[in-house]
Amino acid sequence: MQTDTRSAAFQDEEMYEVARRASDIAANIASVILGKEEVIQACVVALLAGGHLIIEDYPGVGKTLLAKALARSVNCRFARIQFTPDLLPSDVTGVSVFNQKTAGFEFRPGPIFANIVLADEINRSSPKTQASLLECMEERQATIDNVTHPIVAPFMVIATQNPIEYEGTYPLPEAQLDRFMMRISIGYPAAAAEDAILQAQTSGDPFAELAPVLGDGEVLAMQAALDRVQVAAAIRRYVVDILAATRDSRDIYLGASPRAGIALIRAAKALAVLRGRDFVVPQDIKDLAGRVLSHRIILAPDAKVHGQSEEAAIVGLLKTIPVPGPER
Repeated sequence: MQTDTRSAAFQDEEMYEVARRASDIAANIASVILGKEEVIQACVVALLAGGHLIIEDYPGVGKTLLAKALARSVNCRFARIQFTPDLLPSDVTGVSVFNQKTAGFEFRPGPIFANIVLADEINRSSPKTQASLLECMEERQATIDNVTHPIVAPFMVIATQNPIEYEGTYPLPEAQLDRFMMRISIGYPAAAAEDAILQAQTSGDPFAELAPVLGDGEVLAMQAALDRVQVAAAIRRYVVDILAATRDSRDIYLGASPRAGIALIRAAKALAVLRGRDFVVPQDIKDLAGRVLSHRIILAPDAKVHGQSEEAAIVGLLKTIPVPGPER
């Protein structure tokens, strides 16, 4: 994935500006997350597309740092929730407290009422606490004591988790995973990047110098601009075929939902802008399909026995689906 707005072929100046500001965010994050350009771009895509992001990888590779760098790049309200086994749903959404002076209950909002929320080590809390995020992530609101409280836009949940094989973790329910637009992993850095990391983070704190490059209002404007990105009928049909293939595959027990198709197209719009276009092409869909769909499917038992991963299953399906050609 390349971000190059210099050769942008947009129909209007505003779309070019969206791509330029998105590149500013990516460059800001890249100043502390070294050698992970594609991962950073995926984070920016999720932000522009208005989706939530889950970062899954082993301890120590920079999951929390990546999430904090993305949040620090936007001048908006940030909150961090450290998920632990004893965390309660009210610790996330808030609680109503009786006020003796007014003789009534007052709502004290929890950390979920922020613009960017870091749900750190989300799979270390109980399923009951994880479920408190369902309404918040999908409907941008939280209902406490039969009163619905809206969450102000922009709103993005960035969750981190260790692989489920690690002790002391709980698997995220399928309904919870389906609310994340993308799942990404950072992976170990290349040798040159790791050497630069060791030099930078043992002689100072690069994150301390990280400053915002845009505000929450600009994020909302950039998200709204995606509505003008064109998606041809053939591209939509291509996404429908991909979703149908996940439901018909023998290797997949549970296929992707319509929400997954919406997320894939929305993310592809954002990626198209980052690549200097105001229209989506099949390659945008192919490049994002693994990250958008892999956590939304459940492999069949036989596929698990043979060691197949969700990402490999999606990649295999893409090879069997005809790619639409250019419209004439």
